[in-house]
Amino acid sequence: MTNGGRIFREAWIAGVTKHYPGEPKPGYVAPWDDTPDWERQCAAAVFGQVRDFVRVSAGNTAKLSREQKGRFVALCWIAQIHKHIEAPKPGYVANWDDLPKWQQETDADVFEHIERTV
Repeated sequence: MTNGGRIFREAWIAGVTKHYPGEPKPGYVAPWDDTPDWERQCAAAVFGQVRDFVRVSAGNTAKLSREQKGRFVALCWIAQIHKHIEAPKPGYVANWDDLPKWQQETDADVFEHIERTV
């Protein structure tokens, strides 16, 4: 599962680098080895959820919109946050419409990257 988590993290960093306005916070682009253990577990779990979703959909996730793909990643991530953090900051569990545009685009990029690797 570590490999899946790394794939997720690399896609996240690429998306942040592409979409974040200005200089991203260091934690947003920290390499895998510098990422906290709980966050690595979240990345691995969400990778697995997206991978499984693509597989059980027989590749038909390609028909989803970028927004639908990004929403899926965001929702899976929120569930993981609740699993690992007892009282998360509101920004960690924000609804899709409350996420900044860069994060929405990054989440969609993450889904599409995982989709291509499956």
